[in-house]
Order: sequence, then structure tokens, then C-alpha cells
Amino acid sequence: MFYIYCPYCGEHREEEEFHPKGQAHIERPKDPEACSDEEWGNYLFFRNNPRGVHHEMWVHAVGCRKFFNVTRHTVSYEILETYKMGEQPSITADSQKQPREPAAVSHQEGVRA
Repeated sequence: MFYIYCPYCGEHREEEEFHPKGQAHIERPKDPEACSDEEWGNYLFFRNNPRGVHHEMWVHAVGCRKFFNVTRHTVSYEILETYKMGEQPSITADSQKQPREPAAVSHQEGVRA
């Protein structure tokens, strides 16, 4: 079972309280009326599905009901960080390419039980 840190509640909660809602940081077209059908279809339906570090939007459905972002490794399922909507991630795919030393689990990282 995963324990996920909610950046709004300030505590780790069981994964059953949360629901993933898709890729984070997707920018809506500035003028949707001017988009071609192909551009609009790409915005609505096509998402990145990387092997490795990925940013996702989640909702704390049983808790505060707020949306937040999660940086998760899609191969290991490790949650690397959580952060509030409107904030930018501190961990990216580029920053993970460099070798890193194992760190202690912080309040922002997911914890496995």
C-alpha cells in the first residue's frame, strides 16, 4: 500500500483516498476557436506516457478534495514529490539523469508500507 503526502492537508494518507486525474501541466490553447480539428484533438486526447519521471494531477477525493500534482517514476511507481497546483516541480526527467545519492524520505515523498 502507498501512503501519499497531501500538500494541502500536510500529512501522509492511504492511497485509497486519492484518485489520479491524468498528466499535469497541460496548457489549454489560448484561442480554442482558432484551433484546427487536429490541434484540438491532440489537446483533448493525446498525452505523454514516458518511461521514467512523469508529472501527474491527483485529487484527494476522501480528504480535502483539492487537486495537486505528483512527480512519479512510472517504472518503479516511486512518488518522488507532491506539490500544490500552480507550483512547478523540483524534480524533472532531466534532473534524474544525473546520478543521485539515496536520500532520506522527506515529508513530500511517497512512502510504502
